[in-house]
Amino acid sequence: MADRGAAVEVHGAVAVDGAVAKKDPEVLVAQIERTRDDLARTIDSLAERVSPANNLRLLRDTVRQRAGQQLAKPEVRIGAAAVGVAVVGFTILRAWSRHRRS
Repeated sequence: MADRGAAVEVHGAVAVDGAVAKKDPEVLVAQIERTRDDLARTIDSLAERVSPANNLRLLRDTVRQRAGQQLAKPEVRIGAAAVGVAVVGFTILRAWSRHRRS
């Protein structure tokens, strides 16, 4: 801790030893308003980060992006086409067997 009689170096509005430097009240009011604005922006930012709707939107965007990346791969496209052919084939086979029974 600094000695009471020692000189204190001032950087901006805060002295090196942590005490607020003596300044014009208008300067202090302006600093308080800036700090209040910074705090309001920080709170808004935190509220946006923890918002369930925002988190759901981010998750949806991430899933869409990853799905788009996966569908760009040729092996995934071939697999999806094979599944599609199997579903269509199964549907045709089932319809044909019902028609045959009638």
